[in-house]
Amino acid sequence: MRKLFMAAALASASFAPSAFAQDITVGVSWSNFQEERWKTDEAAIVAALEAAGAEYVSADAQSSSAKQLSDIESLMAQGVDALIVLAQDTQAIIPAVQAAADEGIPVIAYDRLIEDPRAFYLTFDNVEVGRMQARAVLEAAPEGNYVMIKGSPTDPNADFLRGGQQEVLQEAIDAGRITIVGEAYTDQWLPANAQRNMEQILTANNNDVDAVVASNDGTAGGAVAALQAQGLVVPVSGQDGDHAALNRIAQGTQTVSVWKDARELGRAAGEIALALAGGTAMADIEGAAEWTSPGGTTMTSLFLAPVPITADNLSVVVDAGWITQEALCQGVTGGPAPCN
Repeated sequence: MRKLFMAAALASASFAPSAFAQDITVGVSWSNFQEERWKTDEAAIVAALEAAGAEYVSADAQSSSAKQLSDIESLMAQGVDALIVLAQDTQAIIPAVQAAADEGIPVIAYDRLIEDPRAFYLTFDNVEVGRMQARAVLEAAPEGNYVMIKGSPTDPNADFLRGGQQEVLQEAIDAGRITIVGEAYTDQWLPANAQRNMEQILTANNNDVDAVVASNDGTAGGAVAALQAQGLVVPVSGQDGDHAALNRIAQGTQTVSVWKDARELGRAAGEIALALAGGTAMADIEGAAEWTSPGGTTMTSLFLAPVPITADNLSVVVDAGWITQEALCQGVTGGPAPCN
């Protein structure tokens, strides 16, 4: 599985030897830690930096765009040589990129687009993630009433995902096989907000819902909670490979979680940060390519490859050490392999 990701994305970032890296400090500005996966990302970043002898400092914006700006100012004051930023708001963060550029500090837009060509954009192919979500749900429910539970309106990934989903569903919509009966953004990606949206959509449609395309595992969990309260089990998508979501797949209440191995993304971020801090140009990062955003901004970017996890290939995440069989199969009897 490691070879799959690396062949598709990053062979190795070229950065100075560890003797030089010992003088490098990399700052990470996290939008929040509400999602299970961010701690996995952080551990991978820290491991990559420690392996090179570099230092790691961080700040948690706690879902506040204003706090994130002050956090980055504080990280810069601590003398960081590179910044990795998980943006709370793609537009609100631009002044921080400007401030970093003024100080000659490279910025990595981590997993979420920052609409500024001075930032190196590192993520998974989120449009393809959306396609994978929709394909899995469409295969499980080729006709009927669909609900689209989207991500945060301030996160460009929400619209990348939604665009990929629409690509797959459009033919079935045009043919009249499926109808989208409800659609809502989920403020801050919070499961509670997703559950509330799902509850309202179920009420508006007298529970006549046949499938839910939810954009991540947190929103999927909220949707599943609303469905279960009404005694409903329908195909539901997600992403991130959250342990709770993988367990739902084993239990049969979630159809797919598109797994984006955060260990690979975090490792790549750490190595690229070291390379940029050492003077490597963005275009010279191994695997980097030009990419044009929907807003027309040309970015230097690197996309890693996601993997859809369904009941048919749950063993993949166990074999990769992402989750233990015990955690995956908790409460499951007679489920899919390896829980059978």
